[in-house]
Amino acid sequence: MTSGLEQKFCRFEAELSVKEGGVIAGYASIFGACDQGGDVVSAGAYAASLARLTAEGRAVKMLWQHDPAQPIGVWDEVREDARGLFVKGRLLDTVAKGREAAELIAAGAIDGLSIGYRTIKAAKNDKGQRLLTELELWEVSLVTFPMLPSARVSAKGEQPQDAVLRDLAEAVEAARRDLASG
Repeated sequence: MTSGLEQKFCRFEAELSVKEGGVIAGYASIFGACDQGGDVVSAGAYAASLARLTAEGRAVKMLWQHDPAQPIGVWDEVREDARGLFVKGRLLDTVAKGREAAELIAAGAIDGLSIGYRTIKAAKNDKGQRLLTELELWEVSLVTFPMLPSARVSAKGEQPQDAVLRDLAEAVEAARRDLASG
């Protein structure tokens, strides 16, 4: 990836499911929510980047686990609304990883989205958090471990045991991060 590119993970309250034609939709970022890295994205943080992309005829990429060598679909709609950064796109069934992603979402094994971005403007708020006010958005990936656990995405028809397994996976990931940082 390009130097200086950051990643922010998000799991959402609304369901992420694969519909006819491999269509998926959800929020890739929630405004005002503090993630596990201590960052808070402000409303409007993506506006200039999205306008630039549109003016240049470029699009936000859909990747698998932030790997630029593994595009798995296309985002047909990327926009800000009052809640956050909404994305809607299509997994490509002609790409092996696209088919895998659809199956993993349906099974509840993948339920997170993550943004790849560069920070343009940020400042510390009164709580010591980094307030991100302008971001250059590069890509939105389907990921295993999102960084914003208060926002959730679940596959259609999620069962109670799926939530238990997801909570266990989050605990394992948090322990891994603690070991890596300490």
